[in-house]
Amino acid sequence: MAEQTALADIQDGLGGRPDAAVVRDALGVGVAVGLSGFAFGVTSAGSGLTVWQTCALSLLVFTGASQFALVGALAAGGSPLTAAAGAFFLGVRNAFYGLRLSQLLALPRAVRPFAAQWVIDETAAVSLAQRDRRGARIGFLVTGLSLYVLWNVTTLLGALGAEAIGDTDAWGLDAAGPAVFLALLAPMLKTPTERVVAALAVVLGLGLLPVLPGGVPVLVAALAAPLALWGEGFGKGRAKKGRQEEQR
Repeated sequence: MAEQTALADIQDGLGGRPDAAVVRDALGVGVAVGLSGFAFGVTSAGSGLTVWQTCALSLLVFTGASQFALVGALAAGGSPLTAAAGAFFLGVRNAFYGLRLSQLLALPRAVRPFAAQWVIDETAAVSLAQRDRRGARIGFLVTGLSLYVLWNVTTLLGALGAEAIGDTDAWGLDAAGPAVFLALLAPMLKTPTERVVAALAVVLGLGLLPVLPGGVPVLVAALAAPLALWGEGFGKGRAKKGRQEEQR
């Protein structure tokens, strides 16, 4: 058993990228995304939250999409319960990342509760892009640490800046959060199905905005994914049936 474990550890280190390259890529992601914490701080303060409430969200929640969804729903007049529900559903995806990363990183049990705080889109993407366990661990650590520190620092600066200038709507800073969110989302839409889901979510969210309470359209827009997948499956089923009829 000991020999098998040692062999697995050796194999984990073969074929991996140099540590410096992993650190460089991880820092690039951490810095690039961490700077958008400023936009969250501005948006959160503009929605009516205090500086301390804004900072607590970044320190304790630490998942940008959920944070933007929460303050966006509050700014639109939604109830705290509805806003929290939308943020929760967006954050559920991190649990699925955790299932995959727990196998890939194989961290000690004592460390896992602390590492769970850093299981987000960016750390998952950098870790899964590596070729071996050592690279995945380095990528996870560097991305998580740099992003967590920078995100919280820029959140504080953004909240303080918004509080100093007063009405963020007058400066157009209320659009900073959605703009950053779209900028992060757009490069991830690579397949036709993903683009259809995004477009359908926009149609549902904007179309229902005038008739539903604030925050609810965001929840309804989540139906875009199952609807698009159902449509894709239905289309493939019809195409398959058509080919079978032609063969007859």
